[in-house]
Amino acid sequence: MTNAADVVVLDNGLTVLVETMPEVQSAAYSLLVPAGSAFDPAGQNGAASVLSDWLARGAGDRDNREFSCELDRWGIQHGQSVTASHQLFSGGCLAGNLSQALGLMGDMVERPHLPDEEFEACVAGAQHELQALDDEPRQKVMLELVRRCYPAPWGQPPEGTLADLEHLTPASLRQHFQQTIQPDRAILGLAGRVTVDEILPAVRAAFDGWKRGSAAMPVRGSRGVLLDHLTAESTQTHIGVAYPTVPYRDPDYFAAWAAVSVLSGGMSSRLFTEIREKRGLCYSVYATLSTLRDEGSVLCYAGSTNDRAQETLDVLVQELRRLGDGIAEAELHRAKALAKTSLVMQQESSSARAGSLARDWYHLGRVTTPDEVQQKIERLTTASVVEFVRSHPPEPCTVVTIGPSPLENHS
Repeated sequence: MTNAADVVVLDNGLTVLVETMPEVQSAAYSLLVPAGSAFDPAGQNGAASVLSDWLARGAGDRDNREFSCELDRWGIQHGQSVTASHQLFSGGCLAGNLSQALGLMGDMVERPHLPDEEFEACVAGAQHELQALDDEPRQKVMLELVRRCYPAPWGQPPEGTLADLEHLTPASLRQHFQQTIQPDRAILGLAGRVTVDEILPAVRAAFDGWKRGSAAMPVRGSRGVLLDHLTAESTQTHIGVAYPTVPYRDPDYFAAWAAVSVLSGGMSSRLFTEIREKRGLCYSVYATLSTLRDEGSVLCYAGSTNDRAQETLDVLVQELRRLGDGIAEAELHRAKALAKTSLVMQQESSSARAGSLARDWYHLGRVTTPDEVQQKIERLTTASVVEFVRSHPPEPCTVVTIGPSPLENHS
């Protein structure tokens, strides 16, 4: 079992959360830096993504290859990614090597080389990723859906755009690094076979020199259109549907989660059963819960043949609305069982707990325990979930399609 997390705030503003897991041999870290794609400069969407790659190409007193070899030498499984809100640095290792991992991560955020000779390769990698989306319309339609259902700049994709990537230069990206990669509002979650007393000296050695800055929060803009179509010659039509719901910090979040689990929690879920199995309308269908800090969305996908695409969209929206008619006890029981499995697995994973610590602090300003989450899930009833659905109906729906012909939203 995990213990309550210890919280330390360094003088530069970095919040450090440490949760001891004495039953494991590993330790993991998750550093959230508020420098995601929403912070990309105007006309430079993709800056955060390219910077994420560039940061790891040499830091401290090691060049690109030496830095990678040092990660391998200590058995550190390190990864970096970008969300709308954050640059994420995460990884795990044997507990005894966590100090070395923190030192390397400190070099990345404080003393990266950002070498000119590596810049073009980072941009090219981002360009290749975007070009590959043309061969992955299922992923592309969901990115375009998020772009329209959230307000700018929170909906713009971390991957950026090909047009904006051309505007990036080494000088502009170095300036972006100076303005965004700062400890202010950054959060470091640590979990595993480690205590706060043991690891705090290494944390201070790695991050005390990280200078406090004054990064400005993005200005909230307008959201996209409710109905849009991207023309593509294909035998299939890809459908994305979104509607607003509550964010993770809302007291009703777990009711929202349960409703989405009834819709799309496995092969016995409503969307799979009603749309794919019974009607044979599509080859893939699902719904998922997406959350920013202050707002959330339910994101749905369906892929169908062109001749059945309109019917697929109509039935999908119909199923979303039918949820308010009632939920069976068996459906809620199945959702709770899946949640319990996820919680047990999280308790056994230092990486999962480190990530949860940082995310909880960002969304809630505190850390929840798996037991607390389980209690919230257990308290859910079919009546409470249906009450939530009726008070948060699936409207307005944002619909984005990719295929030969546009569809109509009859909702």
